Amino acid sequence: MIKASFWRYLTVAAVLLLIGLGNLVQIVRIQASPEVAGVIGQGDYIWKTFYPARGEIYDRYGHLLAGNKTVYEVGVDLTAQPKPDFPTITLAAQITLGLDPGETLSLMMNAVPTAQYVVLADYVPADKAQALMDLQELSADDPNGLTLDAVGFKAHLMRSYPEDDLAATVLGFVTRDNHGYLGVEEKYDSVLAGMPVSLLIPADPRRALEYPHIPAGQTLVLTLDRELQSAVEGILDEALDDTGASSGTIVVMDPRNGEILAMASTPRLNLNNYTQINELFPGATPYNRAISQAYEPGSVVKILTMAAALDTNTIRPDTTFFDTGVIVYGGWPIYNWDRGAWGTQDMTGCLAHSLNVCLAWVSTTMGNDPFYMYMQRFGLGHPTGIDLAGEVPGRLKLPGDDDWYAVDLATNAFGQGVAITPLQLMMAASSIANQGQMVYPHVLLAQVQDGRQRFLSPQIVGTPISADTARTLSEMLAIGLEAESSEALVEGYRIAGKTGTAQIPEIGGYDERDINASFIGWGPVDDPQFMVYVWLEKPQTNRAASVVAAPIFRQVVEKTIVLLGIPPDAIRLQIATGQ
Repeated sequence: MIKASFWRYLTVAAVLLLIGLGNLVQIVRIQASPEVAGVIGQGDYIWKTFYPARGEIYDRYGHLLAGNKTVYEVGVDLTAQPKPDFPTITLAAQITLGLDPGETLSLMMNAVPTAQYVVLADYVPADKAQALMDLQELSADDPNGLTLDAVGFKAHLMRSYPEDDLAATVLGFVTRDNHGYLGVEEKYDSVLAGMPVSLLIPADPRRALEYPHIPAGQTLVLTLDRELQSAVEGILDEALDDTGASSGTIVVMDPRNGEILAMASTPRLNLNNYTQINELFPGATPYNRAISQAYEPGSVVKILTMAAALDTNTIRPDTTFFDTGVIVYGGWPIYNWDRGAWGTQDMTGCLAHSLNVCLAWVSTTMGNDPFYMYMQRFGLGHPTGIDLAGEVPGRLKLPGDDDWYAVDLATNAFGQGVAITPLQLMMAASSIANQGQMVYPHVLLAQVQDGRQRFLSPQIVGTPISADTARTLSEMLAIGLEAESSEALVEGYRIAGKTGTAQIPEIGGYDERDINASFIGWGPVDDPQFMVYVWLEKPQTNRAASVVAAPIFRQVVEKTIVLLGIPPDAIRLQIATGQ
């Protein structure tokens, strides 16, 4: 059997080799033929690579986010008869294209003796090119013969973003060499760019009037909702103005399937002027903080600690803990955020009051192996795999690592000493909102080619906790927000969520002056259709996420429920029961 298979593989390999050799011989034969060799030898023909139109990018409802526009290469035929009138061309180019007269004249006069054609400018906008075309037409009747007949125009496409910086951190951009950088443009660069074709064409651009039809690159449809994206960016910009935060990130995801409905981060680049990127993003400034900047998020990680403890039966919602305001573990004292002692609390109260001491007790009661096993099952310390360029993995230190210490088990429980991205936590939290199933976050909804649209299927990347654990924890979080009369609450909708206020690590300890303020939440609790993550870096007006981040979460949810058409709980349940 093995011998027979070997000979079949060998036969197939031989056939493929013969086909390849045949193609190579054919190429050489064509190039060496008298006709082709003659024209190439005479310099009348050149090999030219034609690039197809880049595929467009749309939001889920058909709004164009990235397309192409026609621009022009403007040049001069140096072999034209009568000879090109350099002064007239120079003046016309200055008037219509704004070109420097000295540079224009130098390009034409100092062209190499064998040059037939010189490019004066490329990527000329259509309106400016048309103005020069109009002058060319008028000059045809000039009584002094000062014509612009030698000027030629070659139309081609360049990337265009109709809404400038909208969804800029998701889209990325395309440079003039037709390569995509960052975001979707880089991740799907080869798909969008299509397949270039090399052909033999006349060297004289005037004779290459009809180029072959080359299929365009694939068009992409994203999961983004353009209206929601715009609203979220507006809320984020206003939040930075109000709080004095140095940067911010807001992400809206459907926890049932991982579709990213909106993803906003600051700063944002005008994609039609990508040369400003180094000015807006100096040094190591991340382009998209939602996926490219890992940080210590603080108490939002408590939801994962509690999920692991519930799933391992280490605790139950009614398990009580007497909080004295401090716990010592690994030789280090750990305090609550307010340095207070909260007395007897059940696990719902520990979450509602965000007690570091209680969560440290939970993780240390659980032990190293179960705790870190669950954190890894949640995906901490690993990229989510989202289809955007530039994602970082974050860092989850593990027992046995050189820089892991016993106290890390206690501090990791409340989000200190662990570095993750907002999207990593959203993916992990999707298991809580989605009956224990953790979804793969993604921005591509469908691909379009040859008029056919192919939708991607949602992917479940794991089931780190049971459905019972997920339902129990969601209810605990909802009760906690209601008991605290949280600023995150939205009238008519039950929401599950958690704040996170964390000091910013620095060499030798933590910065006492600044914080990261975060909030993650989802709803409606009985049927989650949205999940929202808010992160403000270094807000100046207040040092509590419950005051800074929670109201922003509420604003985003209020926009989301309107744009997604989610009725209030009472009406939705009434419709579901048919009453």
